[in-house]
Amino acid sequence: MAGVAIVSCNGALLRCRDAFAVQQQLGGSNGVNRVSCRSSGNSIACSSGSSSSSNSRSSVSSSCSGGGDGVLRLWSMMALGREQRKLLQWRLLRQQRRLCSSFLLSPVEENKKGLLLLRGGRGGGGGGDSRRCVSVRSVVCCSGLQQEAVGSRTGENFLTLPVNPLARNERENELLRNLVESGDGEETGKKTRTLYNIVFVTAEAAPYSKTGGLGDVCGSLPMALAGRGHRVMVVSPRYMKGGGVGVTTTTTEDSVFAGAFDCQCRITIGCFNAAHEVAFFHEFRGGVDWVFVDHPSYHRPGTPYGDTRGAYGDNQFRFTLLCHAACEAPLVLPLGGYTYGDKCLFIANDWHAGLVPVLLAAKYRPHNVYKNSRCIVAIHNLAHQGVEAGTTYANLGLPPEWYSALEWVFPMWARKHALDKGEAVNHLKGAIVTADRILTVSEGYAWEITTPEGGNGLDGLLASRKAVINGITNGVDIDDWNPLTDKHLSSSFSLNDLAGKAECKAALQKELGLPVRLEVPLIGFIGRLDYQKGPDVIQAALPELMTDDVQLVMLGSGDPDVERWMTWAEREFKEKFRGWVGFSVPVAHRITAGCDILLMPSRFEPCGLNQLYAMRYGTVPVAHSTGGLRDTIQNFDPYAENGQGSGTGWTFSPLTKEAMMGALWTSIFTFRNDKDGWIRLMQRGMSKDFSWDRAALQYEQVFDWAVIDPPYA
Repeated sequence: MAGVAIVSCNGALLRCRDAFAVQQQLGGSNGVNRVSCRSSGNSIACSSGSSSSSNSRSSVSSSCSGGGDGVLRLWSMMALGREQRKLLQWRLLRQQRRLCSSFLLSPVEENKKGLLLLRGGRGGGGGGDSRRCVSVRSVVCCSGLQQEAVGSRTGENFLTLPVNPLARNERENELLRNLVESGDGEETGKKTRTLYNIVFVTAEAAPYSKTGGLGDVCGSLPMALAGRGHRVMVVSPRYMKGGGVGVTTTTTEDSVFAGAFDCQCRITIGCFNAAHEVAFFHEFRGGVDWVFVDHPSYHRPGTPYGDTRGAYGDNQFRFTLLCHAACEAPLVLPLGGYTYGDKCLFIANDWHAGLVPVLLAAKYRPHNVYKNSRCIVAIHNLAHQGVEAGTTYANLGLPPEWYSALEWVFPMWARKHALDKGEAVNHLKGAIVTADRILTVSEGYAWEITTPEGGNGLDGLLASRKAVINGITNGVDIDDWNPLTDKHLSSSFSLNDLAGKAECKAALQKELGLPVRLEVPLIGFIGRLDYQKGPDVIQAALPELMTDDVQLVMLGSGDPDVERWMTWAEREFKEKFRGWVGFSVPVAHRITAGCDILLMPSRFEPCGLNQLYAMRYGTVPVAHSTGGLRDTIQNFDPYAENGQGSGTGWTFSPLTKEAMMGALWTSIFTFRNDKDGWIRLMQRGMSKDFSWDRAALQYEQVFDWAVIDPPYA
């Protein structure tokens, strides 16, 4: 039976077209034939150890160092499903990584050392096709490869991976980028063949709690994964503004938890020198188990992290409690009639969930619990790391010998006084050194956090784990952010009918008290008024910008000085500027839909969602070239595609007033003088796929990579 096979000999993995009649299944002793292998000169002769072999001999042209008699393992690839083939290929690749001591150098790659080649095919055709002979070990060559370009995709599953971990990581990121377009995976919206029990641990999840992008991600991504067949749980605190367990709540904020019912499950958690009882509430919505940890420390006004007086002083305790409870939830909660069990894939989001991978390694695995589980840490904003005094380690409920996992020492310049030793514990650092893989919310940010400029003191540690860091751009809720169905807009519009866009602009100008002039470029800014978002750069550029016939509207709150400046600018430029101090979801939707240009001068932006919302609404982004902004915005080129143009907006660098104004002047000039090009620019942005279904497919690939190796810690 002809087919493509993979064989392993003395640690060497070879694939060749052969006629071994092996059972076509993956795993189990029935799926593997043991055959003898011997090396002679420049060939490896393989003879089947099975009497059912219809062709017991195969010769592979090679220059395999080592050789000698050994044992071959042979898997038939002929009838395996696509996902099974991919999983097998990756398992073999990881096996090869542990054994490989030299680089692959085939004739087609004389100047490209360090490449591994894998090809998955359906078999068929006559024998003797030397192009099907590929080695992923040592210096094995097949002369037929000279006839075939390394980068071609003639095979169904073609994979080229470097042996070097850092180079391999670059290739993995390329695979993630091309996963949907290349057709190597399942189509978006369909259920995957490899299903996981996934547990998200997060400080916030929309619509129950939200202060920014973290809440959006943990409110939408779990439902996208559940829609693809996974069993998904989200564990988050039950923030109550008006009362706790057994108290009837009347506030608007508390009403979002009305659908969550008490699981009648109480557990005791030992930390901070006491035993703390927590309860669990549960709501099944959108195919996801939403589990809320209830404790009096979560019952207070304000945001999840603080109030008008600043951050809560007991945040370390509150989120330590969350991590302990999240590790217990899959074991004790019989959701839907049965527990998730101890074979889960945890996703720990930011420092608030940073103790989860540490607890799995230090508290559970020594007792053979969660030994088959994995944990991925997702970094949404590296600037927040959960750093507390070193003496607080004893409060975390961890064994003393694991102190070094969280140990953090501040440099001399950051210490408060001469006697300060700078000793601290860093929750996010603990997650980074114990997690199986690390994810960020864009590929650009995955690189930035390994640099001194973007690493916030953790760049050296992150660079040491660069081989397992990937970036996946966030998706958006395409139901909530849809210009055709948005309930906050006065008029609807779509990619094929943009008439409503102008009506939204006129309605916004009227609402803000600006002159209703459709020919004037309307520029918008939506975001927190803090150093990260760069409102100070807009403040410096405003006098120059107001010399032109433009309108600018800003929505946000934060720095009191910037809020006062916005009030002053509105009085100074009555016909051109409006500043909305505060935040309103309906107003944010109307600004996104009504503006022509969205300005985003962020100093750093792990992903950014506003530029994605803007493009869906035909609003052109002008943004600083950083993080996810650089990844998602393609610079406009009016001469590309035979004059039809390419790109979805403008990015600028460095972050200076001059660079920002240069990009703004270019966009304003295009708006006024190239109407057709501007329409095409809008339509290219609106046609982009930023759905969570697409991102979920990439997350699944990282899940597969995470479970190949044993737990990292």
